[in-house]
Amino acid sequence: MRSIVLVAALLLGAIVPGSIAGQEEGHSLAMSGGDLSEEAVQKLERQLESAPDDAETRSRLLGYYFLHSRAFGEARKARQQHILWLIRNRPEAPILETPFAHLDAILESSAYAEGKKAWLAQVDRQPKNTAILGHAAAYSLLHDMETAESLYRRAEAAEPQDPKWPERLGHLHALGLSAKSGAARQKAAKASLDAFERSLQRTTDGEERESLLTQVASVALEAGEVAKARGYAEEIIGKTGSGNWNDGDMLHQGNLVLGRIALRNGDVTKAKEHLLAAGKVSGSPVLGSFGPNMRLAKELLEKGEREVVLEYFRLCGSFWKKDELKVWAKEVRAGKIPEFGGNLEY
Repeated sequence: MRSIVLVAALLLGAIVPGSIAGQEEGHSLAMSGGDLSEEAVQKLERQLESAPDDAETRSRLLGYYFLHSRAFGEARKARQQHILWLIRNRPEAPILETPFAHLDAILESSAYAEGKKAWLAQVDRQPKNTAILGHAAAYSLLHDMETAESLYRRAEAAEPQDPKWPERLGHLHALGLSAKSGAARQKAAKASLDAFERSLQRTTDGEERESLLTQVASVALEAGEVAKARGYAEEIIGKTGSGNWNDGDMLHQGNLVLGRIALRNGDVTKAKEHLLAAGKVSGSPVLGSFGPNMRLAKELLEKGEREVVLEYFRLCGSFWKKDELKVWAKEVRAGKIPEFGGNLEY
């Protein structure tokens, strides 16, 4: 279930790690407002005039305004007002766990700054309230990672046995990892790995651990911890085969990590075998939405291995019905290495 919730966050433009139950509840409320008519929206707004503390109604309206705020100035303004009201009056509301309630520091600079100020005021009032610390960190995550990291660390200190806080820190340090290089990349990967491993140590739920493993194996490799990466990848693959909903994602990610290790060791043949194994999976909710990871494919293209990558694209077409595969295949046949974008991260 964790991965499905993260997919929903990604579809909205950002991974926002956090309380899965909170994200599900907040996301569900917002999505229920996505198809509201203008008449229904106006009715709900009038209801709030007499019952301003109705956080669920505000959450539904945020779902509607999120889909319309980029096109209509009034909708954007209304959305900002609801977010600011919730931060100031209901800072523990589940919707605040999700991207529906986050403002853009560039496109909405004034409102974003106002929201950040309101969040920090809430933290000052309740410095050990981990729900508020987590919501405030998620709000800052994409625009002020230093503040977000500090807030997550405070939450972890307040609840040292809860695995979700180091997991959030792991996601934070992993954000934009593919855009970094050299020492900066390895430092971020090491910080991510350390946090994810703390979360693994505290996680008792089997499904939660499986979801974490697919992430920790990849960042272990980026951190230069090859033996750890191999161990985690082999553990991932060893846990598949029981018909779990995320078997496909685990096999996909495990094989890609093992393939990248093989390539680092100069074994191109083994790397190609793992790439094809990653493409032969049955799919998963994550793979069906975001598609295959392309990091190993890119590394093989850099070594001139075009045919195996084209076959990988063909195999992935069984679970990812997007035009990107055709576009990339055309570029590869022309001797180019595609810009894989987010598919280097997923």
